[in-house]
Amino acid sequence: MDPCSLISDCLIEIFTFLTEEDLLCATSVCKDWHEAAETPWLWRRLCLQRWSFCNLAAVGSEQSWKSYFLRRSQLERKMTKGRSGGYTCKSLRGHTGRVVGVAYLRGNSSQLPDVWSSSAVVCSAATDGTVRAWNVQKGELLWRSPVQDPLTGIVVDEKQEVVITSDSTGLIKMWQGHTGLELASFSTASSHCTLLQYNINNDWFLTVGTAQGSVCTLADVTLTKKSSLMVCDSFKVNVLLVSPDKKWIVAGTKDSDDLSPKVIYSESLTSPLEDEDPLSQSVPVAGCQAAVFIPTQPARLAVIHHTGRRGNNALTVFDVSIKKTKYKTEIQVQQVESFPLNPNSFSSGVLLEARSSNYIVLSAGDQLWVYSLKGILLANFRDHTRPITSMCVDSFRVVTASQDLSLRVLTWRSHGDLGLTLESQYHLLGGSHSMSRGFTHVACDYSSIVASVEGNDGKDVLKAYSFTS
Repeated sequence: MDPCSLISDCLIEIFTFLTEEDLLCATSVCKDWHEAAETPWLWRRLCLQRWSFCNLAAVGSEQSWKSYFLRRSQLERKMTKGRSGGYTCKSLRGHTGRVVGVAYLRGNSSQLPDVWSSSAVVCSAATDGTVRAWNVQKGELLWRSPVQDPLTGIVVDEKQEVVITSDSTGLIKMWQGHTGLELASFSTASSHCTLLQYNINNDWFLTVGTAQGSVCTLADVTLTKKSSLMVCDSFKVNVLLVSPDKKWIVAGTKDSDDLSPKVIYSESLTSPLEDEDPLSQSVPVAGCQAAVFIPTQPARLAVIHHTGRRGNNALTVFDVSIKKTKYKTEIQVQQVESFPLNPNSFSSGVLLEARSSNYIVLSAGDQLWVYSLKGILLANFRDHTRPITSMCVDSFRVVTASQDLSLRVLTWRSHGDLGLTLESQYHLLGGSHSMSRGFTHVACDYSSIVASVEGNDGKDVLKAYSFTS
């Protein structure tokens, strides 16, 4: 055996115990150490250890695992520190009304980020009756729709590259993401619409919650009506979720302390049987202030609701499943966990999100809480001076938008066997209080954040923060 090969193999094995800093230092010791420390397998191993998911497609044929690791690490350091020079901020101006929603049409995925070049596109809808698409990094308007009645909602489908909006008359419209060309429309005749878009296998669906308390399900780019179901008569549907396995739709209202949200079998909405109502089951809680599906579970639902005592609130977790027998099919909603929330009394505007299988992020007023699924309070933050209006949670960070005209960025940190903690990092400021009333909506992808600022003159502005390596 070649002694040089033996030395090289031994060095590579030893270098598996080094951190990236030590591995970089090893490259400058001597020629043998340099060659061993440049081994692609070592850097690929570091990538997989740090980000769990990585493949050669993320690196590209012209790049190495080492350069990918170093560049992504540098990008994350900038996103974590938020120092001047680590990001650019663009003001996206053009709307002449209130922004009612912001969503990424094309974003930089945390699973497969493009750390060399990013061209994110975000869409916004406003009461001026227009939907607009923007290049986030350049701060440029790509297209705008013709003016219609004031818009009330917006969702996007990145896979199909389409934008869906609702207006104050209940008119649903679908727009082609690249050009802004109108593809289809459907009238619900509702003054309020909550939009939920999802795909089941290769089939495209849109479920709409109305002011009359019903949900209407539309299919394909033609927006063809498939079904309708009354959920909460005389109360508007403003809770609308789809489970990760796409088998369940949850619909309900935040406007009643007594009405329970309903779990609906999605197949009975998307492929209804003739003369049969969609299959649904009430969740055994009183009212619903907020709800979220746990992202890594097929159908695990967390609901914030009132308890028996007036003013007291709890968070209860349910598993949803279906039981089929020879004669009937039943939905089963089984309680997994339940715990009281402290403080018990929340103001309006409760926001609820989930991270992985065990972390619940909750905001109310100017505070943010992180709970485990078993009810252990893991962290509590009061970084804002005014109420939180919007929240974005992903695998890397939490971003909160507030009426105090700031965004707060917090990042997840692993503590090994102890699990994750959330650490508050820095503020991003949105401008002057003499010109603005605070942030209203926030959305983010892996390397950028976009938020809407409510203008005192009735003309809202988008702020786009881009981090680059």
